[in-house]
Amino acid sequence: MFGIGKKRDREIESALDELRGADTVAFGGVGIAGTLLPVTEAYRRVEAALADDPEGVRGELDRLLAEATPAGRVYAATLLERADPSTGRAAWTALGDDPAEFGTFTGCVMGRTTLRDYTAEHLSRG
Repeated sequence: MFGIGKKRDREIESALDELRGADTVAFGGVGIAGTLLPVTEAYRRVEAALADDPEGVRGELDRLLAEATPAGRVYAATLLERADPSTGRAAWTALGDDPAEFGTFTGCVMGRTTLRDYTAEHLSRG
């Protein structure tokens, strides 16, 4: 699929599956101990794969954007933006009307938001 190596391909596919079913967005450590959630680790694996093989991962990100949970779509749009800012902006814009909810985690603070609100905040920063 990716052409990076069979073991690594399986790891990336597993990470994509984790993102596809994500219910929480957390880009860093959470809680007092700063523990990385499995979905954050998955995001980092896909991010590294994107840096190594942008062409091989790009199609997977497009599928993730179309098929994933709301939190998974946030991860997909973020990764697409890293690969190509204009494509990422288009992905974020497409999410801007979606009222679907998901969990967020920033440090010790857990919350909930909608794709609409998260997208508006993201686009206003950037």
